[in-house]
Order: sequence, then C-alpha cells, then structure tokens
Amino acid sequence: MAEKIVILGAGESGVGSAILARKAGFSVLVSDAGKIKPDYKQTLLDMDVEFEEGGHTESRILEANTVIKSPGIPDKVPLIKLLHEKGVPVISELEFAARYSHAKRICITGSNGKTTTALMTYHILKEAGLNVGLAGNIGQSFARQVAEQDFDYYVLEVSSFQLDGMYDFRADIAILMNITPDHLDRYGYNFQNYIDSKFRIIRNMRPEDHFIFCGDDPVIRQEMAKHQILPRKLPFGFDQIYNPGAWVEGDELNIVINNNPFNMSIFDLSMQGKHNAYNSMASGIASRVLDIRKEAIRECLTDFQGVEHRLESVIKVHGIEFINDSKATNVNSTWYAMESMKGKVVWIVGGVDKGNDYSILHPLVREKVKSIVCLGRDNSKIHQSFDDLIDTVVDADNMEEAVRTAYYLAEEGNIVLLSPCCASFDLFENYEDRGRQFKNAVRNL
Repeated sequence: MAEKIVILGAGESGVGSAILARKAGFSVLVSDAGKIKPDYKQTLLDMDVEFEEGGHTESRILEANTVIKSPGIPDKVPLIKLLHEKGVPVISELEFAARYSHAKRICITGSNGKTTTALMTYHILKEAGLNVGLAGNIGQSFARQVAEQDFDYYVLEVSSFQLDGMYDFRADIAILMNITPDHLDRYGYNFQNYIDSKFRIIRNMRPEDHFIFCGDDPVIRQEMAKHQILPRKLPFGFDQIYNPGAWVEGDELNIVINNNPFNMSIFDLSMQGKHNAYNSMASGIASRVLDIRKEAIRECLTDFQGVEHRLESVIKVHGIEFINDSKATNVNSTWYAMESMKGKVVWIVGGVDKGNDYSILHPLVREKVKSIVCLGRDNSKIHQSFDDLIDTVVDADNMEEAVRTAYYLAEEGNIVLLSPCCASFDLFENYEDRGRQFKNAVRNL
C-alpha cells in the first residue's frame, strides 16, 4: 500500500505539493474548506489527484501518514490539534519539497523587506548565470518547481507560518531581515512566540553554512545572545562597521567577506531609501558568499526593478502623487514608507488589524501626515490612535471612495499614500487585489 498524504488547502502550495506527492508515488487526497479555483481544480483533475472542497472529511484526514498544511491554516484549528494528538506529522510544503531536492537553498525571512530581498537576490543569481528558482511565499510553489524542473539553487521567501511547519529543513544561506511585531493574532498576542518562529530559520544549520542578519535590529541582537549559532555570522547595517558583513559608511555601501572588499555608492542603488539599502546589503552578502563577481552584483543592484505594491509610484494627478504601498501589511512596513516620504501625506490606512501598536508611528504622522482616510470594516483602533493627532480622520467603505476622498483632501505637491498597516481580507482578496483596485481608482479620477 502506498503511504497516504493528505494536503490541507488547495492554493499554490497545496497543489504544488499534490503534484510532487503524486510523482513520488504517494496516495494523495487534497482537502479544502473553501472553493478550489478552477485552474487549480483542472491541474488536480489532469494529475488524477483525489480532492474535496467546501469542507474536510475528518475520518479520511486522520488516516494520513503525513499531512501537508497550507501556511494560512492556524495550528489552533480543532482538526490540526486532533492530528497532533494522534501523532500524525503536520508539515509545511517547504519541508516536504526539500526532501526531494539537493539544491542549495537561500532562505529569506523577516517582518519586512523579504520579498524585495528575495527578488533582488534571485535577479543577481539569475543574471550571473546560475540555474536558480524563486519560490516560497512568492511565485510558483517550491514543491511544483522541484517536481517539474528542479534547479541547482533556490531563493526562498519564507514566512513565519511556513517556518512553523519545518523540522528537518535546512537553509544553506539564511537571511533574517528584521523582527517587529506582526501576525500577533496567530501567536497568542505574545511577541516572543513570533520571535521564536522567525529564529527557526537557523534550525539544522551547520558551521559551513551562512547566517546573514540585520545587526542594527535590537530584537535580533537580543535573541542572538540566547542561541548557540553554528553557521558563520554575517551581519549588515548602518550602526557600525560589520566586518565580515556589510555596512554603510558615508555614502558608501561596503561588503567584506574573507577580507575581500566590495563597495559602491548608495546613490547608484536602483532602489533608494534606508530600507532598500538594507535589502541591497543582504542580497549583496548572499551573492558574495556564492562567489558571484563583484561587477555582476554592482550591475544588478544598479538596474533592479522594484516590487509591485511596495512603494510603487502610480501617477500624478494635478500635481498630487499617488503611491501604492499595499504590501505594507504591518506597522513597521508603513514606518519605512512614511520615513521615505518627501512631502505632506494624505494617508489611506486600515484593514484587518493583527494586534498592531500604532504608537511607533506617532512622531512620523505628526511630522508628515495632514489627513487620514480609514479603509476597513472596523476602524475604531485607528481613530483611537490618531484622532487626537490629526484634524481630519475620515472613513471610506471601498477603495474608490477612499481614493476620491484622499484626492479631495490633498493639494498640489502632496502625496496620497496607500500604506494600510493591516491585512486585506476584510474588503479584498489579498494585498495584490487591494493594490490593483487602488491603481484602477487612481487612473479613473
């Protein structure tokens, strides 16, 4: 009898896992509590994979030898608790796929900057001629790529939810960008639980591996003291000279590994702003660890194109600039966005609050924001935080109304910034849908 694998969730990671599990000879059942998208359903039909939608058949799921869980399903769901009680291993798609690939893995996590850093690293490796895939929390699933076109290298963007389901998985190069409060609703509103989750990135790493991390981040610094860290440590930041590692001194970005220096002007980076200098340092170190030529790195950091929905300039309307930062789903992301604004801001904020503490934004909001448009089903916490700071704080029921209101509140030379601080699931499918609706509404003004 073939071993039984049950896959919970039929999104990109679930369907990718099904393809790989089928190829590896398992008996596979895919089970989704909601509706399965037509293209994913067709893939499952083509592969002759059994599936169910609109609910889980508990008895069949409990028969599994292994369960692969979508990162969106919390551990506190009764079905997952039951599986744990019965001793059925519940793992992530990345854990499963890694069993079938000998590729080198560059794994990037952090509360902010991981998508940009992953895309930047992938860009450098690809341009340097490496046979490299991009997966994880981004693009096609890792499992699908391992099944269909296994690469020699993978750049993996890894969320805390994915890390929670990893046990034997090992990164060859781990990058930890920063740790700020996020997803606290998933971690019992206990920041330490979330920190512990992020530090799972260094699980199973060996002395010959490399751990790249932000040396400026106070939470990371504090945690480093608590862990025995086997891989080679390569910090980056602005606060001091990190040698070996990367740092910015004056206008120069410096990277030194094995006493071999690389430097370039921060003004030559295609992505400007302090947060992008962090992203560039992290991807630059990873590239030097892989022995990529300095010229190739310099060229790629100079011509890299940014990420959609992350500080993306849309258009100017009557001298008012509209910026789409829909990807800012936590307070720290919005702090970076706000910090990089060069004019007075009309700020569109709101969505599903994940246990946000808005107080760290107060000084920047006082300095830069002239009015706020709240876009969420429940905006009470935003009002509590900002009504006393800003004269005009108004509510909108949908994106079109939010954009129109912001446009009327702004004047020539101002910036309308969509930087929600929150998840998007109350009014939108995801942050991409929210960003696209924003751009459409702006173009329809």
